[in-house]
Amino acid sequence: MNMSIIIGKLVTAFAWLLMLFNLLHPFDGNIAIILNILLGVTAIMHGLQTLIFHTLFSQALPLRAKDYINAFVFGVFALLDYRQRLLKRSSDASRKR
Repeated sequence: MNMSIIIGKLVTAFAWLLMLFNLLHPFDGNIAIILNILLGVTAIMHGLQTLIFHTLFSQALPLRAKDYINAFVFGVFALLDYRQRLLKRSSDASRKR
């Protein structure tokens, strides 16, 4: 699962870079419009995922601004990464008992 999270983060970062590049240097034709719409939808969805991230993890893990930025940029892959960390932390705590 760890490798799939890393690959997902790489693909997501590439998508963000492509959409942001399109803002600075628009592509020809309809692809520029599609990428602008996709950027808006992606920003809204990742904003909602950041809200979900805060709701799920703020009481269980100490969160910094970097964690929220990570959740906004990488979306569900960041959520899966933090979920894995939380599960590992709880299993380590149960072993110590």
